[in-house]
Amino acid sequence: MNLIKLQIKTSSQKYSIFIGNNILNRFQKILKENLIDFNQFLVVADKNVPKKLINKILNSFPSNKATLHYFNASEKNKNQKSVDKILSILLKKNFSRSDCLISIGGGITGDVSGFAASMYKRGLKLINIPTTLLSQVDSSIGGKTGINTKYGKNLLGTFYQPSLVISDINFLKSLPKRELVCGYGEILKHALINDNKFFTFLDKNGPKILNLKSPLIEQAIYKSCSIKKKVVEVDEKEMGLRKILNFGHTFAHAYEATLLYSKKLNHGEAVLLGIKTAIKFSLLNKILNIKDFKLIENHLKQLNLPRSISKFFLKKDLNQILSFMKKDKKNSTKKINLVLLKKIGTPIYKLQFNEKQIHLFLKKELIK
Repeated sequence: MNLIKLQIKTSSQKYSIFIGNNILNRFQKILKENLIDFNQFLVVADKNVPKKLINKILNSFPSNKATLHYFNASEKNKNQKSVDKILSILLKKNFSRSDCLISIGGGITGDVSGFAASMYKRGLKLINIPTTLLSQVDSSIGGKTGINTKYGKNLLGTFYQPSLVISDINFLKSLPKRELVCGYGEILKHALINDNKFFTFLDKNGPKILNLKSPLIEQAIYKSCSIKKKVVEVDEKEMGLRKILNFGHTFAHAYEATLLYSKKLNHGEAVLLGIKTAIKFSLLNKILNIKDFKLIENHLKQLNLPRSISKFFLKKDLNQILSFMKKDKKNSTKKINLVLLKKIGTPIYKLQFNEKQIHLFLKKELIK
């Protein structure tokens, strides 16, 4: 498949997303065509990214322009200390606002790098090169940055759009299957909240997409990005419609926090559990019909995707899960905001439920 270009235009920034295979070979050309120039740049790279791919970026420019900082990407390192390390390098090297920070890694690297870029001199040029399927279809679009605290996930952060996003499929070939499943969770979420036809496409081609078959993987990434693009352009700062992107996430973030962001459950797996929890809650509250519920449930089952919270949690974890749900940043009252599903392609996001109702529901789910 040829190079795909997707244009994002928000109230604060206009930028392009490039999707394709081996497009790092065209890095300098893409920068020139998009009028992006800088005197020096800092590469913040996840240490797990293949060094030969990082070197393609570094070797595109004179060595005196480049500074490389390796980051040990994990939910536990997604904190202020990691941001401060990046800021210290920028300050020591006296970066100007017209210089550039290049993030090479998954969503955690992008979130930390983006947060640092937004803070440095109130805004440093940012190029995001997402290297996981999850980051290519989700966190690289929309400008959300953030870090975790002991009180919950992503409670400190900013909205800060990049100048450019480059999604090279070549990075995905080095990922284990579990990481691809992680990204697939967000692809599925986008289909469920926006496009019944896209869900049908996933239902037909899911195994091939997870095996990175071309052009299906590129089509899935492009369609997923297109859905998020439409939402973000209408509502950049999550005042209304953008809340639908949190489908499954109120549950998911609480699951992750309860497990202390351990490797037992990564973000995409938590989202898949959150999706299953949300559709079951939608069904029991007579919002989602049984036909669509079974279609989604069968899809999760056929691809052997995470779908049972009882495999990860015990009844004793219930109060902790609820505690984190109550702290969710989308809540504005004592009730808990949830995004639920009316039918495949049609979400509902202006719903609030009391703690007792969710407690009873989760208690039954954990007994299974």
